Amino acid sequence: EYITLKEYLENNKEKHENKVFYVTDEKQQSQYIKMFKDADLDALVLDCSLDNHFISFLEAKESGVTFARIDSDISDILKEENTEDTSDFNKKIEDTFKELNIKDIKEVKVQGLKNLETPAIILVSEESRRMLEMSKMFGGMDMPNMFSEEKTLVLNSNNPIIKKIALNNNENKEKLQLISNYIVDIALLSNKELNAEEMNSFIDRSNKLLSMVIEL
Repeated sequence: EYITLKEYLENNKEKHENKVFYVTDEKQQSQYIKMFKDADLDALVLDCSLDNHFISFLEAKESGVTFARIDSDISDILKEENTEDTSDFNKKIEDTFKELNIKDIKEVKVQGLKNLETPAIILVSEESRRMLEMSKMFGGMDMPNMFSEEKTLVLNSNNPIIKKIALNNNENKEKLQLISNYIVDIALLSNKELNAEEMNSFIDRSNKLLSMVIEL
């Protein structure tokens, strides 16, 4: 079922004002789509290479309207409000994952999400991603190297596994790092295809985790 941009904005105004969320790859971004569907949110499918230019045109034409890919931001409706002071808890989680020195991750944040099953997601800055795509299309061979996607790792403080990591007293730091790295692997897999090195690391960690389960 297809609707106009005007209809989309009217249907979703109370949910996320004049921000239009969109999807470029329904398979690769399936986890994000599921979170949106569970929250009764809509997103447009814009899977054409020219859509990047089209949405820029619409943003200029429609005053106040902005487009954001489904993995670039967390709509407020996906978040769970928490009136308690969780600063110490959140800092412990952040510090645990910052110690991993994850390549290409610019920032680590902790956010309570309504979806309890998801331990972590990757957010990619809309602006940096558009610049990278534009440079690949028009900049020649060397231009893409001048730009990089600004990625944020968002850890779900409501997820049981993340909670256990926060409560861990570093009794077995090696296992803690293994599990934490595996959580990042899963988050990255939901955002993009892993390169050869990342895939090898993911398989290696998967085998180690399976060995740990068998020992139980």
